[in-house]
Amino acid sequence: MTLAEIAGRFAVPGRLVTVGPMAGGNVNDTFLAVFRTAFSEQRAILQRINKRVFRKPAWVMANLRVLTEHVHRRLDREAAKADRVWQLPQVIGAKTGRDYFLDDKGEYWRALSLIASARSFNTVQSPEHAQEAGAVLGQFHRLVSDLKPAKLRDTLPGFHITPRYLERYDLTRRKLKLSGEAGRLDDFIERRRPFAGVLEAARARGELSERLIHGDPKVSNIMIDELTGKGTSIVDLDTVKPGLTHYDFGDALRSICNPAGEEAEQLGTVNFDVSLCASFIKGYMTSARDFMTKQDRRYLYDSVRLITFELGLRFFEDHLAGDRYFKVRSQEHNLQRARVQFKLCESIEARESAIRAVLDR
Repeated sequence: MTLAEIAGRFAVPGRLVTVGPMAGGNVNDTFLAVFRTAFSEQRAILQRINKRVFRKPAWVMANLRVLTEHVHRRLDREAAKADRVWQLPQVIGAKTGRDYFLDDKGEYWRALSLIASARSFNTVQSPEHAQEAGAVLGQFHRLVSDLKPAKLRDTLPGFHITPRYLERYDLTRRKLKLSGEAGRLDDFIERRRPFAGVLEAARARGELSERLIHGDPKVSNIMIDELTGKGTSIVDLDTVKPGLTHYDFGDALRSICNPAGEEAEQLGTVNFDVSLCASFIKGYMTSARDFMTKQDRRYLYDSVRLITFELGLRFFEDHLAGDRYFKVRSQEHNLQRARVQFKLCESIEARESAIRAVLDR
C-alpha cells in the first residue's frame, strides 16, 4: 500500500493533498499528511509504530486513548483558570473504528492531531526556553497525578530501569573482546555500576512511589507556542507508562542542560549548564509542588546523574549489538551518542554541589 492509501484509511475530513516524511524521531517512522476541504485544512501526524520496540502496538494505542481522554477532561475543567492554552495530541481513529490501521504487511499505523501553531527545538534556546520546558513537564505530571498507573499497560517492560540495561549490556559484552576506546567506555561503565540501582532501591524501600511518567521528555518533545513563546504541549507519548517521575525529571534535565545536544559532534562542547537547570526547576516546580514529596526531592540529583549514565549505556550497548534499537545515520552514530552522554555524566558529577544547591532551593 502507498502512503496516500494508508493516510486515506483514517477519519480525517477532506481530501488528502500530500503526505511526506517528517524529520526527527529515533524509533517510529513519521509522516505529515495534509487534508483540505473547501473551507479548511487539517494536518495530521501519520506514524508506523516500530514493532521491534513496541511488541504490542495495540497496547500503545489503548494507553494513548486513556491518557489523552483523561488529560483533555482535566484541561476542559481548568481552562478558565489556565494562564495559557495547554494542548495534547488527539488520537484520530481509523475508518474501521479502531485507533490504528493494520496494513497488508501487518504493520501498525496511527494518526494523531498536530499541535497548533507550535514548534520544538533539538537544543535549548535560552533560559526562558528551559523554564517553559520545565513548566510543560511539571504540568504534564500534575495532570496525570490523579490517573491510576494500573489503568495503563506497561508497553516497555524494564524501560528506564537501569539495572536491567546493565544486565543486557553484560550479555552483549560477554560475547565481545573490547579494547581501545570501547575498552575505555567499558571501564567508565564499571566504575559507575554500584550506583545504577539507586532509584529502584529507593522504590523497593517504599521511599519513592510509582506514578505515570512520560518516558522520553527530552527537549525536542516539548512544544513551544510560536505566537506566545510559552510551552504548550509535550508529544511522543508512546512511552507513557507506570514508573518513577524521577526518570522523567532526570531525562529532561539531561537534555535541556546540555546546550550542545545529544547529537553533538565535538565532545569539548558538551557540559551541564547549572543556570539552565535553575531555570527549568523554576518552571517545573510551579506545578510539581502539588504532588512532590520530601523524599522525592531527596533523589532528584541522583535522577539526573543516573538517567544520563543510562542513556549512554543504552547507546553503547546498541552500538555493540549492531544498532538494533535506535535509528542511526552511520556505523559509529550510536558510539558517538554514547561518548556525548558519558561526557555529560562526568560534567554532572563535577558539578554535583552546585546542582544540589539549585535543587534544594
